[in-house]
Amino acid sequence: MDRPGPRRYDPGMPESAVRRAPDSAVAGGLDAAAARPRVRPNAPALALLALGHLVIDTCQGALPALLPVLKPRFGLSYVAAGTILLVANLTSSVIQPLFGYLSDRTARRWLLPWALVLACTGVGLVGWAPSYGILLCLVVVSGLGIAAYHPEGYKTAHQVAGDRKATGLSFFSIGGNIGIALGPPVITALVAGFTLRGTLGMLVPGLLVAGLVAAVLPGLVPAAAAAGPARTARPAAADMPGAMALLVAIIGLRAWTQLGLVAYVPFFYVDVLKADPRVVGPLLFAFLGAGAVGTLVGGPIADRWGPRRYITFSLLAPVPLLAGFLLHPGSVLATLCLVAAGFALVSSFSVTVALAQAYMPRRLGLAAGLSVGLAIGLGGVGVAVLGWVADHWGLPATLTVIAAMPLAGFAVALFLPEPRPS
Repeated sequence: MDRPGPRRYDPGMPESAVRRAPDSAVAGGLDAAAARPRVRPNAPALALLALGHLVIDTCQGALPALLPVLKPRFGLSYVAAGTILLVANLTSSVIQPLFGYLSDRTARRWLLPWALVLACTGVGLVGWAPSYGILLCLVVVSGLGIAAYHPEGYKTAHQVAGDRKATGLSFFSIGGNIGIALGPPVITALVAGFTLRGTLGMLVPGLLVAGLVAAVLPGLVPAAAAAGPARTARPAAADMPGAMALLVAIIGLRAWTQLGLVAYVPFFYVDVLKADPRVVGPLLFAFLGAGAVGTLVGGPIADRWGPRRYITFSLLAPVPLLAGFLLHPGSVLATLCLVAAGFALVSSFSVTVALAQAYMPRRLGLAAGLSVGLAIGLGGVGVAVLGWVADHWGLPATLTVIAAMPLAGFAVALFLPEPRPS
């Protein structure tokens, strides 16, 4: 009787699944392993993509820090000031699936340097805007650059990440997380040193890195990868839209939690605990910085455990930590719990992108746009709902709702299916 053939190795398969393969598959797999050596990540290409990601998200993180300066400059109400962030969120996040769709139609590697130019030009000229209308136009320009970079960047990072997709995407994602954390202090230093027109300094890193990406990246990315899905054979696996919808809901709940903490923890410290407002900046930097470190750590662990298992863990772990933060407000323990929650919560960022691309292997750019743009944009809309809760029931109740959101995400994650083998 013929023996069954060896189990085919899939890059998205966790190592634990490989270890559970039958002995016959392991024995027969020696020849397959020799025929197909493990593909290592293209480290220089990932590093360059991550550098561009850092610059792009520095622009994104800088805009909220400019609002206290822009409000008196143009005599804005709070609603008008909030509209600036609403326009930025709509153009930089919600529109990303459109750029992902375009990225999947044909190879659009040229979007990466031009996206950097647009993002940094928009933010760089904000301090020179003569009117509120022109200010909003510049915010749109910057947002379009941010939206254009992410799907193409994640698709390219997926193509050069080798067999360790979650690990490779974590290196790409860490650039963005560091950029978000650096945005406020960088723009604050420019404005403090050169007045509001110091925003023009954002053009310097944007133009330099855009030139570097345009000159160097084509030589780092293989021609087969540069061709993109539209010019290569389609993978055998079909897309899984139902699974993708579940994953978008999970990412939205995670974003709702993260953005809710960033928005309302400062008010909790200043308005409820009567803390010095100067503690808010370092506290948020520690929270966001821990999330950046978590992104770097989470990818390799997910490659060993499997993305579904790691995502469920990363959503369950923050719940007791946020409970500790609320039960011991203002203490050192509360700070440690908040930082640890940021580490656990954000650590699945690149893992969810990798899983999204495994669910939609024929539309890598659209998968990145849905998981990074649309889902996080929906989380931003949720922050406005939390503001209504804060107005009616107070900040402690709002933070309690935020602390429970990862538990809802955990419940949804239990229904995530395994990706189909490619």
